[in-house]
Amino acid sequence: MPKPTVELTEAEWTIIKAVWEHEPCAAPSIKEVLHKQTAWTYSTVRTLMDRMVAKGLLTAEKVRNLTFYRSAITREQAQRGELLYALKHAFNGALTPMVQCLLQTGEISAGELAELELLIKEKKKKIPKKRYGGGVTPDEP
Repeated sequence: MPKPTVELTEAEWTIIKAVWEHEPCAAPSIKEVLHKQTAWTYSTVRTLMDRMVAKGLLTAEKVRNLTFYRSAITREQAQRGELLYALKHAFNGALTPMVQCLLQTGEISAGELAELELLIKEKKKKIPKKRYGGGVTPDEP
């Protein structure tokens, strides 16, 4: 079953990164962590975090007078959502131009290239081979 796609706003990214680093955490501590970066007030942070709970991005547990928050999504889910959003909106769903853009604009090491090649080889192994006309698959001479 495919993992759900998650799309975060810029403010949600700011909050979730802080939560990942400090969970379980309360809104006052996140406000302090983010104060220099955002200058958000406590009420802004608390409102954002409560909205993220409603969206299923965070969980909240009330302990006496304090609410503790935890992430309800993984970094991988958030990154996947961001990537799929870019693929859909910036590249009209076309993967090859997106990868080409990343390869041309980013510094990529030999190790990273080798890792990508390995990922592609593993993915190819999982794709069922289809028979064409004379019974030859695209991987065969």
